Amino acid sequence: MDGLDSDIATIPAAVRAAAEAFGDRVAVAEPGGQILSYLDLHEHVRDVARALIASGIEPGDRVAVWSPNTHHWVLAGLGALHAGATLVPVNTRFTGPEALDVIGRSHARALFVTGPFLGADRYKLLADAAGAGGLLPELIVQIPVEPGQSAPEGGPTLRWERFAARADDLPERLADERAAAVGPGDVSDILFTSGTTGRSKGAMSAHRQSLDVARAWAGCAALTSADRYLIVNPFFHSFGYKAGLLACLLTGATVIPQRTFDVAEALRLIEAERITVFPGAPTVYASMLDHPDRASRDLSSLKLAVTGAAVVPVALVERMRAELSFDVVLTAYGLTEAVVVTMCRPGDDPRTVAMTSGQATAGFEIMIAPAGRPSRDGTGEILLRGPNVMLGYLDDADATAEAIDADGWLHTGDLGYLDERGYLTITDRLKDMYICGGFNVYPAEVEQALTSHLSVAEAAVIGVADGRLGEVGKAFVVLRPGADEVSAPELIGYCKTRLANYKVPRQVEFRTSLPRNPAGKTLKRLLRQESR
Repeated sequence: MDGLDSDIATIPAAVRAAAEAFGDRVAVAEPGGQILSYLDLHEHVRDVARALIASGIEPGDRVAVWSPNTHHWVLAGLGALHAGATLVPVNTRFTGPEALDVIGRSHARALFVTGPFLGADRYKLLADAAGAGGLLPELIVQIPVEPGQSAPEGGPTLRWERFAARADDLPERLADERAAAVGPGDVSDILFTSGTTGRSKGAMSAHRQSLDVARAWAGCAALTSADRYLIVNPFFHSFGYKAGLLACLLTGATVIPQRTFDVAEALRLIEAERITVFPGAPTVYASMLDHPDRASRDLSSLKLAVTGAAVVPVALVERMRAELSFDVVLTAYGLTEAVVVTMCRPGDDPRTVAMTSGQATAGFEIMIAPAGRPSRDGTGEILLRGPNVMLGYLDDADATAEAIDADGWLHTGDLGYLDERGYLTITDRLKDMYICGGFNVYPAEVEQALTSHLSVAEAAVIGVADGRLGEVGKAFVVLRPGADEVSAPELIGYCKTRLANYKVPRQVEFRTSLPRNPAGKTLKRLLRQESR
């Protein structure tokens, strides 16, 4: 990997160093939109930082971004960090109440939010969720993604252009001083993820940690300044942000952001933009292989694919190499609390790539701890330790202590084993979590949404196999005695108003009771067996 010096330990320093090292090379090429060189990127990031400082943002303040992958997200996120603030990416699939919850619990003083986008107005969703007495950030900047504005300017709400003009009131020197004051151990970002109880938790990482995991990913992937990286993984996710945006920043590669994954558009972009690097969930590649446009597109520029988050068939790896022109296909394993833990290496055979998640990276140690009965093949809970384990959960000492033990081991809740080479195989999950289209779904949260319906007495949700998304939710529902009748489509529609789409169950089965053990706990094991 060519790239920036390893002693660069803050993201503002990396932005400045990238401008010096890569200059006029293209940093961000938004399809049909803005093209920024690394020099341009540095200049625009400084301007956003100046505007934030002029708006009263202080070091350590939290700045949230609720928007799809665009150059505005890049500038808002990096600009917040340049101003010494902490970045809080918000899941674009969240409903208004879900977004308001994480924005509120992070105590964000500023928010960058898109208005109309794909039929939903996120500013309006947030304002409706907040209601008359709700607390919103002191500064709200509307990012233009689609035509139309969701709210008139006034009070804390500004359009991007008006916000950017505030930079004129502040000397560049003050923004540079703020950036220089950022330390490697300062909190760079808070990425929220759902817990098994259904309550989201904010995983905090330091600047040094965010750059170290990005550098490790880029090293394993052999990313260089010659690469053009199509980022369909959302920036709100650690993969799109750290293994995507930050990895490009460290190596001088070009970011080509896609707002949402569309198969035909991705195939077009690969040809038009000469894409070399294209990570994604297995379903992304399966969709591309089966799309009618594939044969008519020139995909010969493709070099590297990195996948994971679901079962990867050997046949898929072989087809990706043969039919999608990838020179290298790798798998990886990570989680929000550690980002990139293991990764395969170029040269690994298709079976190793498909059946394992690779070797440890980013300074992690891996230990397999017994989980329940001893296993003959050494399967147990995967524990991690190293300098890039998260700092902890935001305002949740109990959850932090539960996740990271006294010896510094992060308990992942995943089951797996190590082979003689140190390659990790994921076999199952201790928790009920399943993965739908590359996104973690925690049944307890879905069950809470279902049981908030007046007709529902009990609900149990499991993940069942799905050919396109890997797994989808299946809900077993017991209705309240004497309650109004409700259909499966009605319950699914009810969930859609309260949950992000990937959390919404695709199937509902009504039961008169749920199987339970003597202690009253639902036996989901039996439900899974019945659903095979």
